[in-house]
Amino acid sequence: MEEPIVVGIDIGTTKVCTLIGRIEGDHGIRILGVGIEPSAGIKKGTIIDLAAASQSVARSVEKAQRSCGLEVSEAFVSLAGSQVASVNNRGVAAVTGGVIDINDMHRALEAAQAVNIPHNREILHVIQRGFIVDGQDGIRSPIGMHGYRLEVEAHIITAAESAVENIRQAVEGAGIQVSQFILNPLASAEVVLSETERNMGVIVCDIGGGTTDLAIYIDGDVWHTMVLAVGGNHITSDIAHGLRLPIDEAEKVKKQYGHAIKAEVGEDESFRVRSFGDDQATQIPRRDLSHVIEARTEEIFELILDEIKRSGYDGLLPAGMVLTGGSSLLPGIRPLASKVLGLPVRLARPENLVGLVDQLNSPAYATSVGLLYFALAMNESAMPARGGGRFVSKGSGPDWLGKIVEFLKKISP
Repeated sequence: MEEPIVVGIDIGTTKVCTLIGRIEGDHGIRILGVGIEPSAGIKKGTIIDLAAASQSVARSVEKAQRSCGLEVSEAFVSLAGSQVASVNNRGVAAVTGGVIDINDMHRALEAAQAVNIPHNREILHVIQRGFIVDGQDGIRSPIGMHGYRLEVEAHIITAAESAVENIRQAVEGAGIQVSQFILNPLASAEVVLSETERNMGVIVCDIGGGTTDLAIYIDGDVWHTMVLAVGGNHITSDIAHGLRLPIDEAEKVKKQYGHAIKAEVGEDESFRVRSFGDDQATQIPRRDLSHVIEARTEEIFELILDEIKRSGYDGLLPAGMVLTGGSSLLPGIRPLASKVLGLPVRLARPENLVGLVDQLNSPAYATSVGLLYFALAMNESAMPARGGGRFVSKGSGPDWLGKIVEFLKKISP
């Protein structure tokens, strides 16, 4: 029997990355196809030009298909943007027969979804944070336990229906059906967090081009999620305004000469660049560039700190922050983050990858790779490639329900 094929499409503000992987054994994925394409029609994680965004997705998918010779028709798709919000709720179910089974867990989670949300929003994820059986809390897996009343504490992630539908149309316009939307930091966490960090208390912070995506893990589960509409593009924009440069040139300068801490740049360091209105390149002190970068980067982490405090979990994070995403490559960003947050901070990237992975060993591709590992956790919902390598997914039914409930230790769609 052929091994299952899984597909992930990471739709970001700066790039669209399509990965095609084959599940090998229980814990590994071999990357078969990679398609990376600059984004168009997307701003701060939101579609602003549907046709342009769909063309970017189509080109990315085509590149991935060409690189592995497979044709795909379904994919797990990343989601971010300021339209994402979350709420905590509790669901209750009476236990039939006195012994808790899968159906009791499912009914409790369904009850947790009965929360008042505006009609123009839809539920993306329902994540269990723990179960309570007859008043006894802190239970991780209640199946097989005796009891009469089962409660579940759930973290519910929602998004604006229109924003989700626009991304769905962009993907379907490229000939791909969406198997499931996955929030960016949840995908990134699949490849950058250790089990110890999840249990101790940690923040995943994925800083992309247009958004900064946060997820707080405590006791192994997600307790809080948030998407901030700021990212690396805001730093680039500040450089463009401060040094009077075109945006493309400002991005090159940031990557080549940027540093997030002005004090760590030598006073005699400089670079040459041609600003608007100048006939030839002029000498710019590198410290002037770092001054602009430090101010904006510090502001981003102050916003993150405000969000952590607002969540109420700021005292429960001994493992600190795991920083990933393309903007985390900026020199000096880790110590600056640690200084502002008052927490230990480490940079993380996908590791132990096999296959076509030359470009993927970077924090910029944590979400992309994480989509495949998220799919791995639900691999029984994927069938082997058949008929010319077309990817097929099972429909809903008892098998699908059973798999979702088995997967509740991670997340339930």
